Amino acid sequence: MHIGILLPGFSQDERDPAIPVQLNLVRELARRDSVRVLALRYPFERRIYTVAGAEVHALGAGPVRGLHRLKLWADALIHLRQMHRKQPFDLLHAMWADETGLIAAWAGRWLGIPVVVSVAGGEPVWLADIGYGLQGSAFSRWTIRQALNGADRIVVASRYSQCLIENIIGTGKVSSDGKMAYIPLGVDAAHFRPALSSGSNHGKLIHVASLIGVKDQATLLRAMTQLPDHITLEIIGEGPERARLELLTAALGIQHRVQFAGAVPHQELPKHYQRASLHVLTSRHEGQGMVTLEAAACGLPTVSTAVGIVPDDPELGVYVPVGDDAALAGAITALLENTEQLRARSRNARTAVEACYAIQHTVTQLRDLYRDLTSQSTEASFIPANH
Repeated sequence: MHIGILLPGFSQDERDPAIPVQLNLVRELARRDSVRVLALRYPFERRIYTVAGAEVHALGAGPVRGLHRLKLWADALIHLRQMHRKQPFDLLHAMWADETGLIAAWAGRWLGIPVVVSVAGGEPVWLADIGYGLQGSAFSRWTIRQALNGADRIVVASRYSQCLIENIIGTGKVSSDGKMAYIPLGVDAAHFRPALSSGSNHGKLIHVASLIGVKDQATLLRAMTQLPDHITLEIIGEGPERARLELLTAALGIQHRVQFAGAVPHQELPKHYQRASLHVLTSRHEGQGMVTLEAAACGLPTVSTAVGIVPDDPELGVYVPVGDDAALAGAITALLENTEQLRARSRNARTAVEACYAIQHTVTQLRDLYRDLTSQSTEASFIPANH
């Protein structure tokens, strides 16, 4: 198959992970199919190059907005037509149901090929108090409707995300027609794996996320005050909330138990997961929560808020209401106090990844979806116009 992938940005070389899960996905797809990537904004230069077995067309637009954004969309459409003329696409797959999804939907209609759109982030929500999500403006809502309406299949990575999209469809402004497909984005289970020897620090929690409002690390810090003193926390990530969170840590008197490790290269994350006994995710919204699968692949269950993928599969961990620090502390305590149960959950988490959530499983499901769409498209092309 000849597959076109649309992304806001993509790795400029093998050493640049950019969006690591997308690099892994493209690499795995390119093992069996011809894959061309159209990267709209990053890298910040216009060029064509090869990464992970895929031909990447970078438009180099950067963070343009307003009329320049509309020019980017027109440029992308023209470029896709040129790529299609050189070597026809069998289908287009846009990651994110915003401008990439809109461009894919319009291009698919123009070129007469099927379109898949993945919901990958904040497209279906708006959290006004922290300014997060894409449902907060009329223009963003229109963009998302264009993407969803123009898709032949809408891919979601969690039931939570599916419910949010179904709520948008329920407004009557987006047609569904059985278009939804549930396909979690898998993890590189060869790289993320348990330690060869038992080296985890019992009572050590790990949290991996950008330090931004939607990740709600404040709830995690408040939960820490309700846990025994021997329990420690490593926070991996950077972001604009760091200074405020460090002040809160000091105000709560837990600075001796909390380490802000800063940014860690993606390739080095496994050893951090391997040294912990429990992964904690406190987000107010997650389309999936890739860190949950990274932790599970390393044999680490997750205590999560009721977003993303954990509510879909009890083998991955347990979940509590969003923003409830007492419930979070209770769930962490219950797991850490039962050593045998924690060990069983650790084994089950890794087994679940091997059975369902490795990147190879994602690619198998996507290729089945692609073949179904392209076969339908081929059959439709043989139906006479007056049929």
